[in-house]
Amino acid sequence: MSFSHDTYVLDFEEIDASGGAVVGGKAANLGELSRVGGVDVPPGYAVTTHAYRRVLARAAALDALFDRLTHLDPADRDAIAALSAEARAGIEALPIPDDVAAALTGPLGRLGADTPVAVRSSATAEDLPTASFAGQQDTYLNVVGPAEVLRRIRSCWASLFTERAVTYRLRAGIDHRRVQMAVVVQQMVVPQAAGVLFTADPVTSDRTAVTVEAVPGLGEALVSGLVNADVWTVRDGEIVDSAVATKKFALVASPDGGVRPQEIEPARQDVPTLTDAQVLRLAQLGRRIEAHFGRPQDVEWCLADDDVRVVQSRPITTLFPIPPAADEGNHVYVSVGHQQMMTDAMTPLGLSVWQLTTPRPMAEAGGRLFVDVTGHLGAQATRDWLLDTMTTSDPLMGDALRTVLAREGFLAPPTVSDSPGPPPVAAFDPIDADPALVEELIAESRASLATVAAEIGRHHGADLFDFVLDDFQELRRLLFDRRGHQVFMTAMDAAQWINDRMREWLGEVNASDVLTRSVPHNVTSEMGLALLDVADVIRPHPEVVAYLRGAGEDVLDGLPAVAGGQPAHDAIRGFLDAYGMRCVGEIDISRPRWSERPALLVPVLLGNVDNVEPGAGGRLFEQGRRDAAAAERDLLDRVRALPGGEERAAETKRMIDRLRTFIGYREYPKFGMVCRYLVYKRAILAEADRLVRDGVLADREDAFHLRFQELHEVVRTGHADADLIRRRRADQAVFRTLTPPRVLTSDGEAVTGAYRREDLPAGALPGLAVSAGTVEGRARVVLDMADADLDAGDILVTAYTDPSWSPLFVTIAGLVTEVGGLMTHGAVVAREYGLPAVVGVENGTRLIRDGQRIRVDGTNGHVELLGDA
Repeated sequence: MSFSHDTYVLDFEEIDASGGAVVGGKAANLGELSRVGGVDVPPGYAVTTHAYRRVLARAAALDALFDRLTHLDPADRDAIAALSAEARAGIEALPIPDDVAAALTGPLGRLGADTPVAVRSSATAEDLPTASFAGQQDTYLNVVGPAEVLRRIRSCWASLFTERAVTYRLRAGIDHRRVQMAVVVQQMVVPQAAGVLFTADPVTSDRTAVTVEAVPGLGEALVSGLVNADVWTVRDGEIVDSAVATKKFALVASPDGGVRPQEIEPARQDVPTLTDAQVLRLAQLGRRIEAHFGRPQDVEWCLADDDVRVVQSRPITTLFPIPPAADEGNHVYVSVGHQQMMTDAMTPLGLSVWQLTTPRPMAEAGGRLFVDVTGHLGAQATRDWLLDTMTTSDPLMGDALRTVLAREGFLAPPTVSDSPGPPPVAAFDPIDADPALVEELIAESRASLATVAAEIGRHHGADLFDFVLDDFQELRRLLFDRRGHQVFMTAMDAAQWINDRMREWLGEVNASDVLTRSVPHNVTSEMGLALLDVADVIRPHPEVVAYLRGAGEDVLDGLPAVAGGQPAHDAIRGFLDAYGMRCVGEIDISRPRWSERPALLVPVLLGNVDNVEPGAGGRLFEQGRRDAAAAERDLLDRVRALPGGEERAAETKRMIDRLRTFIGYREYPKFGMVCRYLVYKRAILAEADRLVRDGVLADREDAFHLRFQELHEVVRTGHADADLIRRRRADQAVFRTLTPPRVLTSDGEAVTGAYRREDLPAGALPGLAVSAGTVEGRARVVLDMADADLDAGDILVTAYTDPSWSPLFVTIAGLVTEVGGLMTHGAVVAREYGLPAVVGVENGTRLIRDGQRIRVDGTNGHVELLGDA
């Protein structure tokens, strides 16, 4: 599709999918639809972006206004509202040159001189990189006459400067001068019914279902939310569900232009808008359109004289992608991110490095990793094990799996074998407490890390990638060492034994929680306490505190010049030397580490300075040790008083020793892994910098958008596919907007589990109890650790916590997360610090308001909403 820069209008027949940059996504899709057999698209044309640029080029005052908009703070809503309103008013008042006006209204003659039209904005793909920016789709219906069409075209242009659009561009760093808008002018359809259809379920993402929504009259009543729609679900050519709404009025075309509401007589308010035959015909039409575009579609349609007219089709951008499979059978996938406490999208480099790290094959979709558990569900023994394991670690995931299995015919019945077969997880023999074994494992990991750090600098180019590839074998050996597995499995077994026996013998719930406080060798907890020691160095120097409050990204550079700054600099540097390989989302090698961006730590560090007394690190650890010792004495004394008490107490003591000796090591293998990741990353980025100097890559972070093996090939050949990198960057922007499901099927259905409990206080949010105790306080909803603003006694509410969040735990009084399990990092550290914690609270960050008072019951697993702070 090609045309000159003075082409101001194009008929739909002249447009195809390649024209999105000039006619916008809406018009490009309409052009494509007009080529699909059996799809009736009302005639119309597109006003190209060339017209927009020509008209705005004459407005010098707007150029100055765009300058002022560019320098606004994205958080300054009042200023954005005022200036964006000024921009919209300026654009709507612009004169349109006579030759442009003639071009924009000339095609109206082909539609009929006084034929009503719909005028809709059609934003270009460059201006809508993700679904989060969509919605600047202004629509004006029943527009009559050239003057009104020109006025509405200007209104569509002005919609580029809504407050939402301006804020988005400010946050994304997009120049307001670069954005542009096309417009669709289309013959108006006056329908008896209209609506939308989705070729995948918009709620569950199930690709086998078609959802049809319909209202009487114009579809704008549905799109704008003015009227409840009748809804049908179609699967395999049959209507499997329907809901008929009460429709008290419809929107209809007004004789004077525009639209007006019209009452529906009471006897017809509950009559279905469509017949079953019409619903099935719409579903078939949707599948035809989906097949043309190659992905699920959101289709707007009108029904006039029993003819279906299609006025829009766009991809459904909120669907989570389906992992690729090697066969056509049904599959069930479980999320790796929910188990690793990292549900954000990972880069291609991050995904491939993780795949090289773990011995278990994983499927990829939407920038996340999934395990295909179809095979485990195929045999009764492994099915039972998987359901029990998932229900214990993440009840929502366990319930979602049971929901899938309850569907008749989705998976074959499990096979039952007389022979037990291999265990689904490696068997282990519990061992007695042996502190020397833990120290030996840690020393071995440190020695191996020192070796790779010393040797990697001798390798460059393709040889570097060969070296790293070989070293993954050593990383896997350390991560999955049989002795290490035996250590933390023994600890987990001991915790379960203690909880079960103490509940049975003494009525004590979650007795192991307090026993895990201040255990040796918990590198994650030690990290949080170490940052308290850094705060102790900073606190006596007000100049240093003031400097840190105003510091930018290069926080360490100017610190030595401040009074008291050198010891503060050295303390921060010492912390980074020990823990600077950590960061939020650390399993993705491409994430910025604390050592790469020390400024990420400043909010947490200042929170410690403000809220914690000097010497708190040592006191907290010692207090935790005393609490654990007191709990141990109390339990043993009470057990001894039971029948057979001495023998029971001896066994209990053996289990407590195992727990306290070994549970701290639970955190170390992952720490060793991220230490190694930083060694790899530094070497890989050095190669990326060389590729930038040689002109092979445009930016060092282009390397993150290539898989490890692809980057290896780029280094070897000196050639990179710039289009592939550009597509991957665009994909990543979309993936970041998606929420990964705990359980996903090969039909694309995101299966949501539920807590099926009847023991909750009224209005309480259910979750999984992972650290005993109850606390009331102010909820602080924090979605990004860099934005944390916590006072002592606050309750942290967030989506998930990985080890990088643990420095916040020394300040807070309780923890609530949307994702988590009994042995995930947040739970382990919460127990060590004695924080009541509930994890797996579905939609907790949306249901709990920032500043609201809540009660966290970490013993029974629920959160009560008490009111405003």
